[in-house]
Amino acid sequence: MLILAFDTATDIATSALVDDGDVLGERVSLPRTVLEDADDLLQASGRSKGDIEGLVVGTGPGSFTSTRIGLAVARGLALSLDVPVAGVSTLDALAAGAPQAVPLIDARRTEVFTAVDGEPLVVRAEELEVEPGRAYVGDGAVRFRSLLEEAGATVPPDDDPVHVPWARHHASLVEEFGAAEEVEPIYLRAPDAERALRR
Repeated sequence: MLILAFDTATDIATSALVDDGDVLGERVSLPRTVLEDADDLLQASGRSKGDIEGLVVGTGPGSFTSTRIGLAVARGLALSLDVPVAGVSTLDALAAGAPQAVPLIDARRTEVFTAVDGEPLVVRAEELEVEPGRAYVGDGAVRFRSLLEEAGATVPPDDDPVHVPWARHHASLVEEFGAAEEVEPIYLRAPDAERALRR
């Protein structure tokens, strides 16, 4: 099965073309270029958009706007290509790239997105229950490196690939495909615009 997978939830977007588990190619870019990346991947592999049999999109948590970009692209492509879609948590993809590590996504406002017992949550970085000796990965781990290391955790170097939610991991984590409109984003708090309106 030829799968186009992508995640736009963080500042770094990733996309991958995967055929029955074999990664034919992958790209790292910005959320707004995910369609260009998909086209590049197809051309480089000698495939066409008509060959795509399924889409996998990162569902966050992450930036509200960036996550919405990914979901909108997935829904548009699913409609035009008539293929099913699966959603995979960005935290799960990070964890798949670094087994035994704790995934942390920078949530801004001195907060991080993480998961406890498989449940995503948002927490202030200084309130994070850090496990000494445990590895932490993701852009949240990079941002709060000093806090984590002072508490006894380990954080790989900033340029280590384990900090990136690679789309190839999204493709490997799919349990079931379905209709695009059934894929829901993981929002753990209201968007900034909504918060501003309440003030």
